[in-house]
Amino acid sequence: MRGLRGSGDGRGRAGTIGHPTGDGTGGARGRALTGWAASSAALAGLAAFGLFAVSCSTGGTGTRDEGPAGTDPVARVTPSTTASAPGRPVPRVAPVDLLKADPKVSERVRSVLRPCTGDEYPVDTSYGRLTGGPTADVVVNVMTCGDSVGVGTYVYRPRPDGTYENVFTVEQPAVYGTIDRGDLVVTTQLYGKKDAVAYPSAEEVITYHWAGSRFSEQDRVHNDFNRAVGSGDGDLPAPTEPPEN
Repeated sequence: MRGLRGSGDGRGRAGTIGHPTGDGTGGARGRALTGWAASSAALAGLAAFGLFAVSCSTGGTGTRDEGPAGTDPVARVTPSTTASAPGRPVPRVAPVDLLKADPKVSERVRSVLRPCTGDEYPVDTSYGRLTGGPTADVVVNVMTCGDSVGVGTYVYRPRPDGTYENVFTVEQPAVYGTIDRGDLVVTTQLYGKKDAVAYPSAEEVITYHWAGSRFSEQDRVHNDFNRAVGSGDGDLPAPTEPPEN
């Protein structure tokens, strides 16, 4: 997949979803979808279906719930007893516990929320300041085991009592969220009927900023990808020497 774990502004098109960093760079796998889609045609069907029926209050694709959660805590997390350096996002959480206790996580996402091997779940977790809470916010991405294709992105805001509330949800194929300089950046790969998993036709990169008590859309970038590259055949051109003076 082209850069789904890539930078927040849509740069970097090669690779499947990769582990997020502060600027959201990532790696590459390019295998066929399993579970959520078995072929590029199935991907197109998923994109058309949108997976879920709830609409997004700011537009865009898929299911998004950007408002604050209810008053019930999602889960209580015990802070780490290890002293932390200034600026380090702590405490760490148990992301799978957060997801399992969250009523906003759909049954379809729960169906892939199982260990891929041993006790390793297909979940990526990022920590950073997004909502101005007492400690770092938590961004959790759920993926398929075999292909690392994102199926859900969630943001959890800390409460003073150590519990977390869900303040953002998007569930759809090939979605991935990252933290970029205090904003939430959500990238979604878009597939045509004949697209291979590694080469979507386009992507949407949406930046959200926390304002008051909810996320609001700040910026949207749409990238269309050409279809003439990516076969992996051919050699790199030979380097040329600068002309002598």
